[in-house]
Amino acid sequence: MSKLPTPQVYPDSWLFPSIYRTPLKWKISSRLVMAAVGACSKIWIEWLNKTKVHNEKTLTEAVESRPAERGLVTISNHSCCIDDPLMWGVLKMSSLLSNSSMRWTPTAEDICFTKQLHAWFFSMGQCVPVRRGCGVYQKSMDFLLDKLNYGQWVHFFPEGKVNLADDKLLRFKWGVGRLIAECKISPIVLPIVHIGMENVLPNKTPYIPQIRKNVTLLVGNPMDFAKDIELLKSLKKSPRDIRKHITDRLQEELRILHEKATHIHSALSR
Repeated sequence: MSKLPTPQVYPDSWLFPSIYRTPLKWKISSRLVMAAVGACSKIWIEWLNKTKVHNEKTLTEAVESRPAERGLVTISNHSCCIDDPLMWGVLKMSSLLSNSSMRWTPTAEDICFTKQLHAWFFSMGQCVPVRRGCGVYQKSMDFLLDKLNYGQWVHFFPEGKVNLADDKLLRFKWGVGRLIAECKISPIVLPIVHIGMENVLPNKTPYIPQIRKNVTLLVGNPMDFAKDIELLKSLKKSPRDIRKHITDRLQEELRILHEKATHIHSALSR
């Protein structure tokens, strides 16, 4: 299947400079926003609530110690509107204060980029506007692929929206499969499941932040799709088939991890 043309969207919300040349003003503004949000997230998730991270060392090593040229893709379930950035409050403060160490993430343009101030804030927070319905080949996905090829970290909520059901994952979108398949160097792929985040900020009015809630964060084992991609290409599979294969594997891996995390979390309430 031939690659579709990249839709030219985001006339008002695309504020990002070239990946290879970032103005000093942008760097300073982004660092201030990222540091403030990171500090607030750490206080909220670690000090005001009771969060237990399992396999934390794997996450720390992936963020801090992977080879400089190798990108990192993390995926997780999406249970409330502040899963990101809240879940990253478990990282070391040194990581939260370093933009180059922190994630980029695709973000719904029709929710977070509807006003100029919002667009500026989320852009400084390394959130990239994605337009629903434009598919896997759009400007934001190309931008994130460049980030991965530059050795940076991209986080995905592959369900594509907040899932209000706590017992079953939604069908994953294929964008994450495309980026993993097209990276020049196969990225580290790390699945993560969190349970209880929807109690920290309930998904119903009046949306009052909560404290002293139990949150479980289960980090899975790193995945590498290099051999899968090599095999599928040797079998003359199409780009569509390859990204579907990758996405299906991710869905199954996160499903298994979600069951484990749910079991661990339920023990906290007994």
